[in-house]
Amino acid sequence: MRDEFYYPSKDGNTEIHTIEWKPEGEVKAVLQICHGMVEYMERYDEFANFMCEQGYYVVGNDHLGHGKSIQSKSEYGYFEKKYGNVCVIGDIHTLRQRTMKKYPEVPYFMLGHSMGSALLRQYIQMYGKGLAGVIIMGTPKEEKKITLLTARFLCCVMSFLKGGHYKSKLIDNMALGVYNKHFKPAKTRADWVTSDPEMLDKYVNDPLCSFKFTVNAYYHMFGGMLKMRRKENFAMVPKNLPIYFVSGEKDPVGGFGKGVTKLYHKYRNNGMTDVSLKMYPDARHEVLNEVNRGQVFKDIYGWLESKRM
Repeated sequence: MRDEFYYPSKDGNTEIHTIEWKPEGEVKAVLQICHGMVEYMERYDEFANFMCEQGYYVVGNDHLGHGKSIQSKSEYGYFEKKYGNVCVIGDIHTLRQRTMKKYPEVPYFMLGHSMGSALLRQYIQMYGKGLAGVIIMGTPKEEKKITLLTARFLCCVMSFLKGGHYKSKLIDNMALGVYNKHFKPAKTRADWVTSDPEMLDKYVNDPLCSFKFTVNAYYHMFGGMLKMRRKENFAMVPKNLPIYFVSGEKDPVGGFGKGVTKLYHKYRNNGMTDVSLKMYPDARHEVLNEVNRGQVFKDIYGWLESKRM
């Protein structure tokens, strides 16, 4: 059974839209999903229904500036002015706290895709204790520090000159513009997202997947990535937390597998005792919307079950 509800955001103004999928029988475990940039939770319905059929309670919220977690259309792609990244992560944690009260006795897992995976990687540095495992899916490769600093500085300048709601083609091209160049001749603006024609068509024509990020949101996103890479913060991830990296070999966000593989080794080399990696040879960015997604669903379920027992 699928249901929707709202709860107050950490920004103090917005109501955060949330979807939950409840299994008919006993709840074996909880899986909380953190969606990616410029999308929303309803897009995970097929995967969530599959997990629900296996006895998993699935829940996830639309991040600030996404889906139905907005006060007006002008807020699409916008985080809170001063503490944007902190608010987004805080909303994720609020949902976890609320859900744990409903199901206190079952294992609690989290999955983050793309930007959501970067948020989840930051989240487990602060709140990793008590989780049964996390799935890091379609995660961005680790950019050079100078690249992130430069991008954040540009966002700061543009925000000062034109306001935080300004949407910069320059920043957008820096962040996303290079991805489609690897798939020539590209039929759409987002061939890098999936090779499944039907799913790609849905994505391209979805207005909730078509807006641009504001310089405010980019500023906070880059800032979060800078904090995440600090050694003292990285060391805060519980050493025994099971981590499952999932990516497509043809995903430019993860450096066509190379960047994700580097991250996998980074976690292992920093004392994590249970880190694994699954790479899908012909898959692009959204492995949950790829032509072989049925197998991806089963693989994720298999990993979750191995950590649930």
